[in-house]
Order: sequence, then C-alpha cells, then structure tokens
Amino acid sequence: MLAVWAAPKGVLPYLRQHLLDKTFQGLYHTDAFDRALLIPYFIVLILLAAYGMHRYVLVYLYYKHKKNRTTEPAAYFEELPRITVQLPIFNEQYVVERLLESICKLKYPREKLDIQVLDDSTDETVEVARNLVERYAVLGNPISYYHRTNREGFKAGALAEGLKTAKGEFVAIFDADFTPPEDFLLRTIHHFTESKIGMVQTRWTHINRNYSFLTQVEAILLDGHFVLEHSGRARSGVFFNFNGTAGVWRLAAIDEAGGWQHDTLTEDTDLSYRAQLKGWKFIYLQDVECPAELPVEMTAFKTQQARWAKGLIQTGKKILPRVLRSDAPLHTKIEAWYHLTANLSYPLMIVLSVLILPAMIIRFYQGWFQMLFIDLPLFMASTFSISSFYLVSQRELFPKSWPRALLYLPVLMALGIGLTITNTKAVIEALIGSKSAFARTPKYSVVSKTDKLSATKYRKRLGWVPWLELAIGSYFALTVFYAVENENYVTVPFLLLFVVGYWYTGLMSLLQGRFAGVELSAETHTKPFPVGV
Repeated sequence: MLAVWAAPKGVLPYLRQHLLDKTFQGLYHTDAFDRALLIPYFIVLILLAAYGMHRYVLVYLYYKHKKNRTTEPAAYFEELPRITVQLPIFNEQYVVERLLESICKLKYPREKLDIQVLDDSTDETVEVARNLVERYAVLGNPISYYHRTNREGFKAGALAEGLKTAKGEFVAIFDADFTPPEDFLLRTIHHFTESKIGMVQTRWTHINRNYSFLTQVEAILLDGHFVLEHSGRARSGVFFNFNGTAGVWRLAAIDEAGGWQHDTLTEDTDLSYRAQLKGWKFIYLQDVECPAELPVEMTAFKTQQARWAKGLIQTGKKILPRVLRSDAPLHTKIEAWYHLTANLSYPLMIVLSVLILPAMIIRFYQGWFQMLFIDLPLFMASTFSISSFYLVSQRELFPKSWPRALLYLPVLMALGIGLTITNTKAVIEALIGSKSAFARTPKYSVVSKTDKLSATKYRKRLGWVPWLELAIGSYFALTVFYAVENENYVTVPFLLLFVVGYWYTGLMSLLQGRFAGVELSAETHTKPFPVGV
C-alpha cells in the first residue's frame, strides 16, 4: 500500500484525514471527493490504454499482411528517368563532407542525375559546403550549390526553392547525417514504373548504434517505427508518411498535393497525407536500408522528439478534418487518427503523474480485488504494450540476437516516461497554435566509441525542463519509499520506471550540457579531402 500514514504534514492532508475517518468508522464508500480524483484518473488510464492497445493492432497488421511485403518492383524502366537529389542542410559543417562523399558515389547515369545542395547555413558550413561542391563538380559530378540567407519556410522552404530549378521527374531527399548506399537509387526508382506510385520510403539504420547506451535505446525506438508502424500500415493499405529523408518522390505527386508547405514542423507528414488524399500510392521498402547518425546527446534527442511531437499534432489539426471528410475507408481514417494524435499521450501522462499517488491510496481502501482486476489491466495495456512492441521489432530485425534487447527495454520504457515534460510542452504549443522555428538536431560525425564529442556551439540551452524532470523524479522516489515502508511491493517496479525516466533524462541533459568531455582535436573534424580531388 502507498501509505497515507507516512505522508508528512502538508502532503495530501485532507485525503489522509478523510480516509482515516472512514476507516475508523469501519466502512469505506466512494463519495464526491473520491470521484473527483478517480473519474479523471480512469479517463486518463482508459485513453492511455487505448493508445497502448493500438500498438498491438500494428503488430497484428504487420503479421496479418506479411504477404504484402514489397520487395521487388512490378516492372523495370527500359530507360532510366532523370532524378534530382536534394540535400537540405543547415549548420552541418561536421557531417556535410561525409554526406557529399556518399551522394557522389551513387550508382546512376551522370547524365540522368542532378544534385542540389540546399544550404541555409549561417556559420562556417557555408564555406565548407561550397568548397566541397566545387571540388566534386570538377570531378564530373552533376552537383550545384544553393544558399539562402532568409531561411523562409525552413527545410520545407529550401526544398520548395530547389524544385524551381530541379531537372528530374523524380526527387530523392537526404538529410545531412545520412549516408545512402551506392545502389540506393537503382533499388528504388523502378518501383515508379507503376504510374500511381507517388513516393518510396526506405528504412533508416544507424551508423552509431553502438556508440552509447542512449544510442542503443534510440535505435530500438526507431526500429519499432520503421519495422512495425511503417510496415504494418503499408502492408494493410492505410496511409503512412514520408520521413523527410531516405526516400524518393514523383515530382507530379508533390505538385498535385500542393507542394511543400511550412505551416507545420513535420512538413513530410503533411505532404504525405495530402498526396495520399489525392489518390497517390506509397511504397515502403523495409529491406532497403539507409544509414544515418543518431543524436549522441540527451538534449539533442529531446529536441528531435519534441519537434516530431509538435509537428504531428500540428499536422493532425490541419489534416485530420480532411481525412475524416474524405472517401477513405473507415479503417484508414481510424489509423490516421491514432497516427496523428498519438502524442496526446504525453500530456495524459502528466495528468497520470499528478493523480497516481492519491488514486492508488483511494483504490487500496476500496480493496485489492478492484485494483487487481481493473487498475492493473489498464496499466498493463498502457505501459507494457510498449515493451512488447519494441521487442517484436528487434526479433524481426535480429532473429538470433534479439534477446539482448531485453536488457534495454526497462530503460526504453523509462526514457519514454522521461520525455513527458519536453513533449507535453511541445504538444501544448501545437494545440494552442504557438509557432516555433524548425529546431535542427545537431550531428557531430560521432560514430564509434573512440570519437569524442565537441562542437558545443550547436548545443541548445538547457532551460528549466531538466530541473523539473529531476523534481518530478524525486517526487516519485518518495512514493517508492512510502510503498516499501508499507509493504506495497507490487507498485514499486512501475513507480521505479517514473523515477529512472525523469532522473535519467534530467541528469543526462544537465551533465552533457555542463561537462562535454574532451574536445575533438582539429584533425578529427578537418579531414583532408579524398585523394584525387
């Protein structure tokens, strides 16, 4: 039991006295005070359980439609079409060289290819990127450099500006931290022989997966998205989205859908839904991998997650009414609802954090039977669906070594809880219409454990969020102490997830922000240009 007896003065005083009075009277019944706490508590639990159960639905769709997995194209082009490769960058001086090196190694007829470096940078990246483009152009690569000074529309604006001079019928897009394999274009372009295919998305992999414990957990999170979410949706024929990079678009699909728009922070999802509402079909190639660099700092990871959370809610506000009014099948509309509103679970988690202690006290006095057969199943549906979801994704990707993922699952669940504050702030901003700039995720070309992190000028300010995370973690540490003191051991593992999650994200943000470690030497980030250039 989470003890009322151990609560100090000033902590739930009315609740303690209220329950004591009823206990001494020898009976317990629900009154207005209890209902005022329990009604929102159960509403939140049921909503979270609904989103949790949806993860099981995606796993079901993944396996049910496994025969619909797309591997080979329906036909092959007799003559390859022209492709424009767009590389939107902003202050990416540490990874731009790696990006251009991989892009210029792509196997595709040079007369059918043009490469656009769309640079909105405001730092040394401008000079670095321009020099690299000039050198690769001298080698015969069809590459051009474009620099904007106003960043209007951010990434969406840069992509739209590039399309004004694009020569290709198709457009491949890669963010600065991606390193596509040499055969990427040849493995994707032939799927467009079907005239209604508007976009082909490939699966992200992770070049620095083993860099740290954090990158291991991040990789598992993204694997769940790219294996089960994308595949489950694509195979069952419902809407899914372009991920902003590592994919190829048909230019006609972009134009018919209304082009790139920058009124949301997830312009990729926005365009994806508009294109599919126009009748364009998308293909997801799970077997085509495109490696990228994961954020190595907690603050960078939180920035990325907050941008995605805010952008999806913005896109939901904009697109969901159109989807619901469309002629799309009902199951497509339901899936779109879950997809675009999933991040509402973060503010729901905040409410649950506030209500969980008093609700558990009340529920104990109402009897263990109710907690066991009502509360516990709802908790399981809302929380443990996460662990099973990501475990299945690891089993699909790593049939022999997937049990190792069990070691990361508790921290993965805790990390999801720890993102609650940052992502709730982002979701609320989206709901009230608060605009913000496109916050890029800084990348440092840190791949192996021997690489040292530097470039602190790209690190975001910490603000008040880490301190709030530590405070909330401390609150849950007190609830763990009370539970142990009163022998309510069943609740301890669940409560510990909250403690670890909030403390982990808070402490990592502070420590990585204050103590960056050893700076990289000048040689590490100023590699000589490849021989022969």
